[in-house]
Amino acid sequence: QKYPLYIRSIPTENELKFHYAVHTSLDVGKEFVDQRERYLGLLYPTEDYKVYGYVTNSRVKFVIVVDSSNTELQDNEICSMFRKLHNSYTDVMCNPFYNPDDPIHSK
Repeated sequence: QKYPLYIRSIPTENELKFHYAVHTSLDVGKEFVDQRERYLGLLYPTEDYKVYGYVTNSRVKFVIVVDSSNTELQDNEICSMFRKLHNSYTDVMCNPFYNPDDPIHSK
């Protein structure tokens, strides 16, 4: 499967721009998939935002896009967000009522 299961943009007015950034960063992230570290770090910096990547052992990729002006956000905080996201994803996949072909919806 090579399509996003869940994309959410806050605020929603630039949603198309974020879709482009996510797909572009996934292409950049292909270079890093074979390394042992799951946290891929900064994949795609632009003037407006920074795109970070994370890949699981089963090759599921997570992407977080943050505003470039946010200088308070540290690398270890991004890594922590990815770990929490990975745990939540694992919980969804372990749910016996979830169909893997269905999109993931947030509460």
